[in-house]
Amino acid sequence: MKIFKRLPFIATAAAGLLLFSGIASAHVTVKPASSQPGAWETYTIKIPSEKEIATTKVTLKVPEGVELMQYQPIPDWKITTEKDSAGKISSITWNATAEGINAGEFQQFNFVAHNPEKETDVAWNAFQYYKDGSIVEWTGDEGSESPHSITKITTVAGQEAESSGHSHDAAADHQDQTTDKSSSADTASAAADSSSSSGVQTATLVVSIAALVLSIISLFAALAKRKR
Repeated sequence: MKIFKRLPFIATAAAGLLLFSGIASAHVTVKPASSQPGAWETYTIKIPSEKEIATTKVTLKVPEGVELMQYQPIPDWKITTEKDSAGKISSITWNATAEGINAGEFQQFNFVAHNPEKETDVAWNAFQYYKDGSIVEWTGDEGSESPHSITKITTVAGQEAESSGHSHDAAADHQDQTTDKSSSADTASAAADSSSSSGVQTATLVVSIAALVLSIISLFAALAKRKR
C-alpha cells in the first residue's frame, strides 16, 4: 500500500520536526509570559547551555518601566547589579564561581520586580557568555535566531490588577491574612463537625438507655405473669 511506502519519509520528517522544535525552544526565557499592571511579580530566567562548552555568565537588562526589587541568591553564582542615574537597577548579572552551566544543562534564577502601571509588552534583553569568550545576545525580535523573551503586562479578564501602592511585603501580609481567614474557617468547620458528632453520640446514648429501660420493664412484666 502507498501508506506503508511513505512511512520512512513520514518518520524522517517527524524526527526532523521534533529536532527543529527542540533547537528552537532552547532559548533564554523569562517567565511568566504574562502578568498584571502594577503587580509585584516573581520572575524566573531560564538559561540553557546550547554549546559544547559551559556558560559562565549571564546579564539581564531590566526593561523600561520595570523595577527590579529583589533577587534570590544561589550557590556557586555571584550576583551583581548596575543602577541608572535615578538609583534604579538597570541590569543584573549572574557570574559563575564554579563550573557554570555545562553542555546539556540549564540554570534558573529568580527575582522579584514591580511591573509597569499600564498594559504593555516588556522585552527582556539577555546576554549569555560562554567559557571561550563568545557571547550570544538574546535581543532580537520574535522569529529571529536569538529573540528576547517577552512578558505581556495585561489585566486578566475577571481579575483586578494589584495596587501599585502595595509593597512586596504588603502582598505577603495580605496572603498571610487570607491564610489566617482560611485557617479560622477551617477551625470553625472543625468545631461544627465536633459539635455535630457530640450531638449524634448523645442521641445514641439516650436511645440506648431508653432501650435498656424498656428491656428491664419487659423482664419484670414477664416475671409477674409467671408468679400469677
